[in-house]
Amino acid sequence: MKEQKTILDEKAMARTLDRLASEVTERRGDSENLAIIGIQRRGADLAERLKLILDEKLGRKIPLGKLDINLYRDDWTNLTRQPSINCTEIPFDIESASIVLVDDVLFSGRTVRAALEAVLDFGRPRRVELLVLVD
Repeated sequence: MKEQKTILDEKAMARTLDRLASEVTERRGDSENLAIIGIQRRGADLAERLKLILDEKLGRKIPLGKLDINLYRDDWTNLTRQPSINCTEIPFDIESASIVLVDDVLFSGRTVRAALEAVLDFGRPRRVELLVLVD
């Protein structure tokens, strides 16, 4: 079995999330249309944690969505005969929103490309920015 390596312990993760939330507030905190969308699976979990911090920093509730990209991937047929479909929940109007798209890791960019395609099927946001934990 492959040995797992801890990249961030609990305290380091909390500091990192707080710093990422601070960067979002510095860049987009004044935007009334700020919204967060987490890419399923781990990006959605990260987005939920980030949202709680942003709500506190900004003193308001930031809309949160989660996005399943499995049908938008260009490699799903290589992975399995039938893609595993999860739920996409975007409970806010995406038109003219300033979206922060959240994922845990950036590797080849294929997940981000698929996520952008999926987001655009819901409408045309004013802006989409990417936030990843590990580059």
